[in-house]
Amino acid sequence: MKKFILFSCVVVLSLVTTAQEKLTEGVITTKQTISTDNPQMQAQLDAMGEMVSTTYFKGSNSRVEMNNPMSGPMTIISSQDKMKSLTLMDNPMMGKKYNIQDVEVTPEMEENIKIEDGTATKTVLGYECKEKIITVNQDGSEIKMSMFITDEIVPVMTQQTAMLSKKIQGYPMYMVMNMNQQGMAMTVTMEVTNIEKTSVSDDKFDMTPPEGYTEMKGM
Repeated sequence: MKKFILFSCVVVLSLVTTAQEKLTEGVITTKQTISTDNPQMQAQLDAMGEMVSTTYFKGSNSRVEMNNPMSGPMTIISSQDKMKSLTLMDNPMMGKKYNIQDVEVTPEMEENIKIEDGTATKTVLGYECKEKIITVNQDGSEIKMSMFITDEIVPVMTQQTAMLSKKIQGYPMYMVMNMNQQGMAMTVTMEVTNIEKTSVSDDKFDMTPPEGYTEMKGM
């Protein structure tokens, strides 16, 4: 379950933007809900409620902050120029941990993803979005996503979404993801609820691990 929560958070946290002459910096708020066919797990998810993430972005840099009772505060800082990402976690069980990863795309990663044009459209916060249907094979299981994407904003490449960046030239404003996790059918719904066009300090993207954090390898 922890692996799933981390994966779903990373997906939503990784979808950050660097627009071409339209939106180069600001703050994006996204909400995420999770549902399952397992009654006991659903009760735990209901107790968590909606998970809200805040994304600060500027050029090719992004910083995403999220907090929930299961994983604690989590921050992911990504730099396309450095091709690296820094993850900071303040986990109730493990304490303060950090992990630095290189951002890379292998042929195997690209082979495990299929993207098709959908037929639906959706308007989110005034952005007209077209549907993309994405199928990802990961660790022997299949993940299906329906993304509604605006072509006015493009995503920054990260370790987790790098294989999408060449095939999806836009920013997902709304997404529904279906998967099977340890025998449980699960659905993750994510929606951008606010975009604030404002200046963002470069300090937000400092990739130096803060004091008090120890390295956690193998994330």
